Amino acid sequence: MRRHIHEIAKVVPGSIAEECGLVPGDKIITINDHQIEDIFDYQFYIEEEYLSILVETMDGEEYILEIEKDEEEDLGILFQESLMDQYHSCSNKCIFCFIDQMPPGMRETLYFKDDDSRLSFLQGNYITLTNMNMQDMERIIRYHLAPINISVHTTNPELRCQMLHNRFAGDILEKIRMFSEEHIEMNSQIVLCRGINDGEELDRSIRDLSAFYPAMESLSVVPVGLTRFREGLPRLEAFDRESARQVIRQIKDWQNKLKESLGSCFVHASDEWFILAGEEIPPADYYEGFGQLENGVGMVRLLIEEVRETLGTLTGDDRHRQVSIATAKLAYPTILQLTEELKTVFPNLTIHVYCIRNDFFGEMITVSGLLTGQDIMKQLSGKELGECLYLPGNLLRAGEEVLLDDVTLNEISKTLQKPVSILQSDGKDFVYKLAGL
Repeated sequence: MRRHIHEIAKVVPGSIAEECGLVPGDKIITINDHQIEDIFDYQFYIEEEYLSILVETMDGEEYILEIEKDEEEDLGILFQESLMDQYHSCSNKCIFCFIDQMPPGMRETLYFKDDDSRLSFLQGNYITLTNMNMQDMERIIRYHLAPINISVHTTNPELRCQMLHNRFAGDILEKIRMFSEEHIEMNSQIVLCRGINDGEELDRSIRDLSAFYPAMESLSVVPVGLTRFREGLPRLEAFDRESARQVIRQIKDWQNKLKESLGSCFVHASDEWFILAGEEIPPADYYEGFGQLENGVGMVRLLIEEVRETLGTLTGDDRHRQVSIATAKLAYPTILQLTEELKTVFPNLTIHVYCIRNDFFGEMITVSGLLTGQDIMKQLSGKELGECLYLPGNLLRAGEEVLLDDVTLNEISKTLQKPVSILQSDGKDFVYKLAGL
């Protein structure tokens, strides 16, 4: 059995840990004779009033630290890794996996496939449940790590094994049923591949998953993303305007049926379908509270609503200002529309909106989160940018000013000879920054 030892990175001043003499570099081995696998075990076991902690000092000596405290009182310890464990990797070889479509030579972290239930709870990641054993399932239930987001793709066992290239992937409904019976809240997604898990297979998946409502709270359907780096990978066909419209019609039919039987539409199409189909983005009530926002379901509508709400609170003025925005093909029409609405309140604003073609991954990739610095710099060279260039926040690596291709905002600014600023994904930030409020 693997022995889990966790090094203390920081001790909070004035905390119980400091009073007990713990210092950075000390290691926690067990709490009340329990092995600590990760942050969830740690938080669970320190809730006790009486703790017996096996500690290893920086000199390698071990001793027992006994603590009496209030129930659920924190010890004031921070560890080297926030999860207190390595991320669990994915052993699938999904036919649509975006990581397999990455070009060589990028930073190593971009090639790591995570399939970790803990990240589903902490960060909203989607997981397939194929890289979990029964102990992992039981830990989710014991600690009620919910909601958990599940990449289903299809409920047809044979087809799921083929799509995930994993002969153990066919038991998805049994695992979902286990969570449902234990009242673990779930959300699900289907990455739709044309001619594979669409049509009747999509009907089957929606029917099967909606049977677990309300434990299974929602299902999102997103189109497969195809880069130009697919050599040696299964052949997949992109959706066009007519096939996208067919998917929207199919989902709407299900929404009407499920609204009547469940009181919820349950299944939703991501924004990409409507833009690809050339159809209007649905109104806000279509999204039933925007429960799958991070999966691209309702992001466009929410931004529109927030911008209009913010503009409704402003009287406007005659300020003169010239700025620019770069975005991707998917969001371009909406950004263009919103800048025009902004100019009805501030008529002397000049806002240049540029649609950046994704030459790096290929023109079929149309989301702003996958834009690269090199494409932005190349395509904006010599363009009128005004006093500042604004970029969407979702193209940055979390917590850093770095894009997917390791180009920094500072490099873009130096190359284009203009200040570069980030627009957060909310309407107020959009209005205030562009108007210079």
